[in-house]
Amino acid sequence: MSANNDTIGKTITVTVLLCVICSVVVSAAAVLLKPQQVANKELDRKSNILAAAGIDYQGKDVSELFDSQITTKYVDLRSGKYTAEVPAKYDARKAAKDPQQGVSLSKEMDIASIKYQAKIMPVYLVQQGESVDKVILPVHGYGLWSTLYGFLALEGDLNTVVGLGFYSHAETPGLGGEVDNPSWKALWPGKKVYQEGSVEPAIGLIKGSVDPAVPGAEHQIDGLSGATLTSVGVTNLVQFWMGKNGYAPFLANLKAGGA
Repeated sequence: MSANNDTIGKTITVTVLLCVICSVVVSAAAVLLKPQQVANKELDRKSNILAAAGIDYQGKDVSELFDSQITTKYVDLRSGKYTAEVPAKYDARKAAKDPQQGVSLSKEMDIASIKYQAKIMPVYLVQQGESVDKVILPVHGYGLWSTLYGFLALEGDLNTVVGLGFYSHAETPGLGGEVDNPSWKALWPGKKVYQEGSVEPAIGLIKGSVDPAVPGAEHQIDGLSGATLTSVGVTNLVQFWMGKNGYAPFLANLKAGGA
């Protein structure tokens, strides 16, 4: 008679071999697919920048359109000036937590609840000849459950909003997740970040709907119904990045013809 194949030893051996084979397959797939994942992530980034700038990319070659329409530069946030001293394949998220490339924000400064901030941030320009037609700025900050990452685009006057869009967050669907709702995003274009003569951002979400007849309505956006903390988070992150600890020094230099 043949030996019993249902021994504990043989069962363990088969189980281990199966686990090893599966691990090899999964690891190989991850390695082989990583270049495509990186490419898809880059394509998504470019798509979101184009969308914030109001550039239609549907049905078009996103990379080709991006390269033809968008100029990428890097800004030293403290000086508000362009810098060429940027490591290859620079990642602002990783740089923020690097003591050499980022800074730890004090509680008073950190209204966006991001804790760390990269010293250098990428900015994206749409240019007409030598003049800046639009500028697209990366922004992020904490909402209710997550950090929201997105882009805020401004017209050439560096005050009028072209668009705002978030490409990564984990807010509650139907509530804070309404930051993805096209109807809500459509409320942003035309809004003003700053009051005339001021460098302090005035833009923000309010509770309820904006009354166009009320003074200051040009700085107000409808709050997200049932998502007070996400609404506060969006206001805080926009005001932080448009303020003196964000892009305000850069925007002032750019407006003066410098940067």
